Amino acid sequence: MAGLKDATAIVGIGQTPFAKHLPEDEKTLACRAVLAALDDAGIDPGEVDALASYTMEETDEVELAKAVGLGDLTWFGRVPFGGGGSCGTVAHLATAIAAGQATVGVAWRSRKRGSGPRPWRDTTAQLPTPAQWTRPFGLLRPVDEIALLARRWLHEYGATRDHLFHVALACRNRANQNPAALMYARPLTREAYMTARWISEPLCLYDNCLETDGALACVVVSRERARDCAQRPVYVHSVAQGLPAQHHGMVNYWNDDPLTGPAWTAARHLWKHADLTPQDVDVAQIYDAFTPLIPLSLEGYGFCGRGEGGAFTEGGALEIGGRLPLNTGGGGLSEAYVHGFNLITEGVKQLRGTSTAQVRGATTCLVTGGESVPTSALLLRS
Repeated sequence: MAGLKDATAIVGIGQTPFAKHLPEDEKTLACRAVLAALDDAGIDPGEVDALASYTMEETDEVELAKAVGLGDLTWFGRVPFGGGGSCGTVAHLATAIAAGQATVGVAWRSRKRGSGPRPWRDTTAQLPTPAQWTRPFGLLRPVDEIALLARRWLHEYGATRDHLFHVALACRNRANQNPAALMYARPLTREAYMTARWISEPLCLYDNCLETDGALACVVVSRERARDCAQRPVYVHSVAQGLPAQHHGMVNYWNDDPLTGPAWTAARHLWKHADLTPQDVDVAQIYDAFTPLIPLSLEGYGFCGRGEGGAFTEGGALEIGGRLPLNTGGGGLSEAYVHGFNLITEGVKQLRGTSTAQVRGATTCLVTGGESVPTSALLLRS
C-alpha cells in the first residue's frame, strides 16, 4: 500500500445531464460520460487499457470498448454492492496502474433509475439468504431496512429528526448552488421536512435519495502521466474497502454491534495508509442514499466519537464554512443518485477549485461509498 500513496491521479471527469427521465439508453449515456471524461483529460480513447465499474452496471466492457473506440484492454473488473462499490472502482484502477498492469483507466456508472423499474418489485427472483429473513416481514425496500437501523441509532444515542434534517438541508443548500442538480433552485425548509410524508418511519420523503437517469465517468493515470494531461491532477492518496466480519448488508440487525458498520472497517485501513487524519480533511463527499448514513459515516471515519454523529451536524457544521462542508454538489439527496459516482466527480471538482460550492483553499477530500453495505473510500489530495 505504501506504493499506492499518491502514485495515481484522477485527470478527467465527465457526466451527462441528470433527469427523472432521459431518452437515451444506459449504453449511450455511458459512452457519452466516458468520452466527456477522456476529452476533459486530453486523452485519446485508443490509449485506454483498463476499465472498472459496478457489478450492477448494465453496459459491459465489450460493448463500451467497441462503441467508444478503446484500445487493447489489459485489465478490467467490477466491484459489487451498489453504492458501496463507488470508490472501489477508482481504487481498483489505481491499484492496477500502480502495479504496472495498465496505464490509462476509466471508471464509470450509467443508470436509468429515474425512468427504470424498481428492483424490489421483481417477485420472481429468488431472494438472497439475508432477505429471506426480512422481506416476508415487510422490509421490502432499502429504505425499510435503513429505517430500522436509523431507529436503533436514534434510540441509543438520543439523536433527533432535527439532526437528520441538518443533513438533508446541507445537501439541498449545495444543490441550490449547482445548476446541474435536480434540486437546483428548490429550497428546503424545516417545516417542509417535518411535515413531509413518511416513506418508512422514521424516514420521510427528504431523508431519501433521488431517482435519477444519468451517467458519470473518470480517468485515472499514473502520477508521472498526470503531469502531461489537460487538467490539474487530483491524486489518489489512500484507498480502502470494508466488509466487517459476520456482516449481512443492510439487514445487519443480528450482528453483535449493528451501529459499527463497514465504514469502521474501511476507515481503519484508509487512515493506516495515509499521511493524513480526519482533522486534515477540508471537505467530504459522504454517501447519502439516506440521511442517517451521514452521521453513521461521520462516526465510522473518525470525525467524531461513537454516538456523536447527530451532535456533529449542529451549528451549520456541514455547511460551507462549517467544521466539515459536505456533499458540495448536492449529493444523492439533492443533485442526483447514480450510486454515488457524482460524489467522486464532485471531490475532483473541489480539489480543482471548480465546484459550484467551492470550499476555499480545499486540498484534501474524503469520498465514501455507502455505509451499511460492503463499502469503499477514497482520500484525494491536490
